[in-house]
Amino acid sequence: MESSSKFHLVTLGCPKNEVDSEKLAGTLLSDGMEATEDLNEADLIVVNTCAFIEEAREESIETILNLDELRNEESKIVVTGCLAERYGSEIKDYLPEVDRVAGFGVHVSLTKKSAIPEFDLLNLPRPESSKPWAYLKVAEGCDRACGFCAIPSFRGPQRSRDMNSMLEEVDSLDVKEVVLVAQDLAAYGRDQGVGEKSIISLIEEIRKRVDWVRLLYIYPSELNQRLIDAMCSLTVPYFDLSLQHVSSSLLRKMKRWGDAERFRDLIYKIRKSYPDAAFRSNFIVGYPGETEEDHDELIDFIKEMQLDWCGFFSFSDEEGTYASGLENKIDKSLIIERLKELSCLQDEITSSKRNALIGEKISVLVDSHGVGRTYREAPDIDGIVSVPDSCRVGEFTDLIVKGSLGPDLEADLT
Repeated sequence: MESSSKFHLVTLGCPKNEVDSEKLAGTLLSDGMEATEDLNEADLIVVNTCAFIEEAREESIETILNLDELRNEESKIVVTGCLAERYGSEIKDYLPEVDRVAGFGVHVSLTKKSAIPEFDLLNLPRPESSKPWAYLKVAEGCDRACGFCAIPSFRGPQRSRDMNSMLEEVDSLDVKEVVLVAQDLAAYGRDQGVGEKSIISLIEEIRKRVDWVRLLYIYPSELNQRLIDAMCSLTVPYFDLSLQHVSSSLLRKMKRWGDAERFRDLIYKIRKSYPDAAFRSNFIVGYPGETEEDHDELIDFIKEMQLDWCGFFSFSDEEGTYASGLENKIDKSLIIERLKELSCLQDEITSSKRNALIGEKISVLVDSHGVGRTYREAPDIDGIVSVPDSCRVGEFTDLIVKGSLGPDLEADLT
């Protein structure tokens, strides 16, 4: 392609994919291409896909088909990411609209395959962030074997990054907040043989460079007092706990640690030491064998624990996983009913917790014109704070909460 050619990049899925996309964009920019938001201008359209669950695969395929309809006649579509890695050449057979499939560590350009160098996507440089925050991917892959998850089958075992390379990346991003992401974040460094809880050392070093460090997706079994104290003293007191359910019998079928009592004890323990800590979690609804009693136990847990944020997802029957071979699959209509009940309950809890902040003084990081966040809101995931137009983007401002609407807050200077 000539140096004047342009690319349009579409990212689907989780924050980890966002990081991958920024690094892919960096490779294309270094090749002399220009980024464009205008699909009609694009010579190359790159779709970084997700394949975690059926819904994500459907979204990826639908996006590819929509892009095919809207692109100009000369442009080419390259599919990369999890869908490409998991299904490879099958995609071309199923989607002739795709011009090329590029798995992990393969360049997304349209040069001939023999001339395409492989690269380490995890350690590629990335451009300076256009926002006052950025995700930082600390590892790839996962060593766990959760019953419902196919990620290890195509992302491979955990591979932690070198700390110095990450610190260099943090310096280059020039942001106020760094959000750490990985499949198993608290296990960072374990595969390198550098000892337990090396995530704490990483947090300590990053905290010297930025104001806020946020951790996304922590296994509850990893949260000992040392890590809890480090998170609350060095980072924002925000706990994104990967619980998935609270029924002991169901969690065993998920090949997961914990139960309602252990999770309650953990959350109460954190709240006793840090009353203002914010909590998020995700739960799978309709896992094979989930009974009415299991569902009621989850309802009771949600009511009692009053978490700030919760996500609920219907079980996805993933080929090759332990759960795929289980009996007593739950009817889809019942899953939808349970999802609705849980979502409505959590919406009320979130709204109530937001209302309770009215009149409080808050420190807000202004992400964009008129929009900011406190430590309670993870970027692109939770609610936002509407701020006065006079607040400078990229700066922290102390404001008073004046109102709330669902998950969002409205704040002013006085």
